[in-house]
Amino acid sequence: MSKPSIPKGTRDFGPLEVGKRNFIFDTIRSVFVKYGYQPIETPTMESLSTLTGKYGEEGDKLLFKVLNNGDFLKKADHDALEQKNSVRLIPSIAKRGLRYDLTVPFARFVVMNQNSITFPFKRYQIQPVWRADRPQKGRYQEFYQCDVDVVGSNSLMYEAELVQIYDEAFAKLGIDVTIKINNRKVLFGMAEAAGIADQFMDMTMAIDKLDKIGEDGVKNEMLKRDIPESAIEKILGMMKLSSLDDLETSFQDSETGLKGIEELRTFHKYFDLKESTNTVKFDITLARGLNYYTGCIVEVAANNVQIGSVGGGGRYDDLTGVFGLKGVSGVGVSFGADRIYDVMEELDIFPEEATQGLSLLFIAFDDAAHNYAFDCLNKSRAAGIASELYPAPVKLNKQMKYANARNVPYVALVGSQEMEQNVVALKNMETGDQILVSMEELIKKMS
Repeated sequence: MSKPSIPKGTRDFGPLEVGKRNFIFDTIRSVFVKYGYQPIETPTMESLSTLTGKYGEEGDKLLFKVLNNGDFLKKADHDALEQKNSVRLIPSIAKRGLRYDLTVPFARFVVMNQNSITFPFKRYQIQPVWRADRPQKGRYQEFYQCDVDVVGSNSLMYEAELVQIYDEAFAKLGIDVTIKINNRKVLFGMAEAAGIADQFMDMTMAIDKLDKIGEDGVKNEMLKRDIPESAIEKILGMMKLSSLDDLETSFQDSETGLKGIEELRTFHKYFDLKESTNTVKFDITLARGLNYYTGCIVEVAANNVQIGSVGGGGRYDDLTGVFGLKGVSGVGVSFGADRIYDVMEELDIFPEEATQGLSLLFIAFDDAAHNYAFDCLNKSRAAGIASELYPAPVKLNKQMKYANARNVPYVALVGSQEMEQNVVALKNMETGDQILVSMEELIKKMS
């Protein structure tokens, strides 16, 4: 019999890891709720027609497809099968796919529920997504996203609010980050200024790889996409600009580019009213390759760990339009929970409470004490204390070994003497100190 295994790019999580992950989710969720966002959930699977064409050329390749039920080859395109043409074959054997992100399913949700939600609609969603990417450090095929979006308003106030959410949540998590902001209209202005407006998507897909392949790699990528070398030099020159004022000079012939600069300045009018904890800066090289972004775009990088972005998002003016609901603008950002976990592990910044599950373990010396301890256990649980009783009054060493393995901070020892006095012997596992206390005193001490 072969050893059991799990698919590549996925992971099991034990109690310790789940406790830490829940700390991340709870911290981020608390900020979402504070800013007035409401929770929703969408299915693991979506129709492939919902997902395809929304993420760009690269994204479509990374979609996990789900085979049709039953004999999926019965209705297969046999010509495509014989020719081994997977692109033609897929529509005939797979009509569903695992969700690639939470934004496109959210847009679909908005369209389907437009008559029962109130606009502007502010939602958050914490669920797993799947991408058929090559697994590596900080990159998995199954991972969680924590998304927060608002649809039904063009106000750039929401861009400022979402960056504030990033700033506050990462401060609460104890992660020092840089929040980079740009605008897709600014990128289009670069394409216009370079005379390649019709190759805008080719340009952005190349720029989006800057962190991975460097400036020379971006240049080669654009050459492969048939962008003229003269245009490439102009683009690389503009990529070195860090000031909106300097950029404005280059955009005199680009109405769209100037509009992007105006939107970035409006964002700062809102955002700069409140002092931020983390660095927030304009980065003209930020591209966010997904097709649906149309305005401000945001990306977050941890400053002390080499792991890639830990969050990103932006404005999408008409994502619901592809599902039949025109003119509903939206903006949202996402937290990459798995990368955040890896960052916090590497920096060793998880607080003690994130891994503290069991607070109190009762240990009994004999059968009568075990029955008494079970009554005490009920009282401690009724008081909200995470408690447990070792299942049998076996040797003390064995029970204490279990207490140490569970990393429990307090042990309540019960024998005949404790029963006679109607108390327990409460032992502090860190200091070794031990005192006799009634259950009322124990509950008061631990509450």
